[in-house]
Amino acid sequence: MAASRSPGPAARAPPTVDDPVLDAQRRWESEVLGPYLAKSPERRSGFATLGGIGVDRLYTPRSRARGFATIGYPGQPPYTRGIHPTMYRGRVWSMRMFSGFGSPEDTNRRFRYLLAHGESGLSIAFDDPTLYGLDADDPEALGEVGKCGVNVSSLDDMGRLLAGIPLGRVTTSMTINAPANVLWGMYLLVGRQHRVPVAALGGTTQNDILKEYIAQKEFLYPPRPALRLVVDTIEYATRHTPRWNPVSISGYHIREAGSTAVQELAFTLADGRTYVQEAIARGLDVDDFAPRLSFFFNSHNDLFEEIAKFRAARRIWAEVMADEFGARNERSRWLRFHTQTAGCSCTARQPELNVVRTTIQALAAVLGGTQSLHTNSYDEALQLPSEDAVRIALRTQQILAHETGITETVDPFGGSYYVEWLTDRMEEEVRRYFDRIDQIGGVVAGIERGFFQREIQEASFRYQRQVESGEAKVVGVNAYTVDEAIRVPRLKISEAARRSQSRRLRALRGRRDRARHTRALDRLRKIAATESGNTMPAVLEALKAHATLGEIVRAFQDVYGPYRERSTY
Repeated sequence: MAASRSPGPAARAPPTVDDPVLDAQRRWESEVLGPYLAKSPERRSGFATLGGIGVDRLYTPRSRARGFATIGYPGQPPYTRGIHPTMYRGRVWSMRMFSGFGSPEDTNRRFRYLLAHGESGLSIAFDDPTLYGLDADDPEALGEVGKCGVNVSSLDDMGRLLAGIPLGRVTTSMTINAPANVLWGMYLLVGRQHRVPVAALGGTTQNDILKEYIAQKEFLYPPRPALRLVVDTIEYATRHTPRWNPVSISGYHIREAGSTAVQELAFTLADGRTYVQEAIARGLDVDDFAPRLSFFFNSHNDLFEEIAKFRAARRIWAEVMADEFGARNERSRWLRFHTQTAGCSCTARQPELNVVRTTIQALAAVLGGTQSLHTNSYDEALQLPSEDAVRIALRTQQILAHETGITETVDPFGGSYYVEWLTDRMEEEVRRYFDRIDQIGGVVAGIERGFFQREIQEASFRYQRQVESGEAKVVGVNAYTVDEAIRVPRLKISEAARRSQSRRLRALRGRRDRARHTRALDRLRKIAATESGNTMPAVLEALKAHATLGEIVRAFQDVYGPYRERSTY
């Protein structure tokens, strides 16, 4: 999404008395470029990245003032070129397709389908009622159960969702935020039912509540107590689940809300800094928990801007962890990240063109060094993906991994004059945002004042204005359009999921031990009301007592209250 146009490149190396590169460039400009432009002018007067960073015509060794140390080698600080010395020469990225719809049984069948076709990790998409902490039979859930993801209202539902899945061998990512502690608790208990030791369970809960206030808006409690619950999960994971990432700090939804690439990176890393600060304030040692933090980024259409974003992200995080927080463990300085291609770039018109967009975005993610990847299906703008569409999306990754040669060498764009300059520029812009965020009192204060929301709204408005004027061309939408009916195999989700889930909830409530259930929720409220003490054990006890998702969320709201965002207009 385009931001205000930035003035040209950053500082360059100063000329010396004898500068053969500068002399050669001047000769080229006068003898070759000048005469050519006189006959054939460029398409427009100014060029920029999708995010609005001004781009020069040509980049040379003089384009960057920083030395090779900021580029370095893969597997060693500052990790610009990758966190592993061999990257994909050792192992290709995890292919993790975001999946979920209907009832737990419906999604379980899709999981088995994807695993049979070569997926290497699960990624669970939950429906809106689950994301908002509502049970399937809640009146507010009407019409939404199973429509945009799978419905999980109880521990029994999680058991059905994961039936027959080898949890000791497959890692699982769960895109859940406000009620993440509850869903993670369900997963841990189902692991025990499968006789998989809790220490052997591997995966990630997104659990990034700060970006919910910034972008996605699926929050349940005020920011400060919600942040406390995230730190509870970090503390519990540090002590009990060494293979689980308790937080995946997410820029994806920030970008989907309309931010620029720089804003996505700056706001995401600022959220990460906040989680680290809060965990240290809890009394945790940074090197005990930081190696298990992970990140989640969007990959958009501007190939080089995205590559530079990922390279800058690694470098900035490594420096933040060492310089601000004194991290000593090498893994504490690693920025490990999952990438998803840009859903907001997919178009309902000529949807088959989304295959091309997704391929370019996936290419950027891989060239930028991602650890795992989800490729959107071409019918993204129309519906939940059909089996044909999701198979094509998975095959896109497999072609990149096995047929293109891009996995043969580490950081193939390392040393590119343009990419290195753009990486530096991304870092400079991110650090400017860090300064602004610190000046207003940090991320939570910025959320409460509407700072992040206004920045994203303004960037999104600028880009939309460019699309409507035709300055920004979107193929199939405002350029190269066709008047044809959309032909896409439809995946229809009926109300059957709501009916079956509601029946199960009634049966569950009828057979559980009411006294045990009441005691468990009372204990949860008591611990939540204290300023110290970890709430995760009480969440697990409530789940064992067959408390539902909605009941546990309401218990927390009894203590913390709901939250209404202030208007930014």
